Amino acid sequence: MFQNLLKKLASALSKNKIPYMIIGGQAVLIYGEPRLTKDIDLTLGIGLEGLPKIRAMAESLGLRSLVSNIDRFVKETMVFPVVDEKSGIRVDFIFSYSPYERQAIERARKITMGRTGVKFAALEDVVIHKMIAGRPRDMEDIRIVLLKNPGYDSKYIEKWLMEFDVSLRKTYLKDFKALKKKLKTD
Repeated sequence: MFQNLLKKLASALSKNKIPYMIIGGQAVLIYGEPRLTKDIDLTLGIGLEGLPKIRAMAESLGLRSLVSNIDRFVKETMVFPVVDEKSGIRVDFIFSYSPYERQAIERARKITMGRTGVKFAALEDVVIHKMIAGRPRDMEDIRIVLLKNPGYDSKYIEKWLMEFDVSLRKTYLKDFKALKKKLKTD
């Protein structure tokens, strides 16, 4: 079910020339271990001006909005949540066009599913997104991804976490370094 929907989404986004990357649990499956995930999170390389195009594309794919006042909700959250009517799978279209997101989308890794290329966030960008989300599940995902992929680019992750620390007044970099240290002692 997920693979078919991922292929449909990738084809439609490519056809509409919308840059994107799959993040969240679906991306973790590429770098980590199989686990239950109930949705598809897509970061789009467009801002809110692209909402009409995404709405039309979603409708053509049989995706139904999960909110009634779409324009207001997306403006407030930068997320357009929909559900695939056939499978019941939720899809979150996340609007963003920050310098970080542009770079992350360019770094996305194309995975071939059948004859369709689907762009997944690079391992390091999955880690950055998970650090920012910061839930216990996210921390466990990071732990597994780092253990399974020891050749990751720590400097890239640390550079962006330091920037997010400054802009969001958080301690992502310190928390990431503590997590890495704990991995070495386990």
